[in-house]
Amino acid sequence: MIMMFGSQKDLADIGGWNAADVKALHEFMTEWNNDLVESGEFVDAQGLSQPAHARRVSLRDGAPVVTDGPYAETQEVLVGYTTVDCASYDRATEIAARLANTPHPEDSDLGREWYVDIRPCADGFEDLEL
Repeated sequence: MIMMFGSQKDLADIGGWNAADVKALHEFMTEWNNDLVESGEFVDAQGLSQPAHARRVSLRDGAPVVTDGPYAETQEVLVGYTTVDCASYDRATEIAARLANTPHPEDSDLGREWYVDIRPCADGFEDLEL
């Protein structure tokens, strides 16, 4: 699974991009996804709604406690994922590395390096062991 992270600010900033920058982002992501479909490696992908729509559920004394997001202590959250089925972990790394080239306005500053995480999906309990 290739996981993309961002903050509420990142997502809000995209709303201020000009039409050409938004179009470049959409074209890049469409091509990236279509390449995976054509290679037979695409399994699933979803973008997630803004962190403001998140809800955290925990238990306190056995009763559910619900907290609406976004959460001040959380800087970055999962904003989307793509699941691939490919020949190797190295191939998954190659696929994820293409996202390092995601277009964005030249004057935009995330305040950090753009990154994605990749992790194998566990097929069973034995896959959870180190």
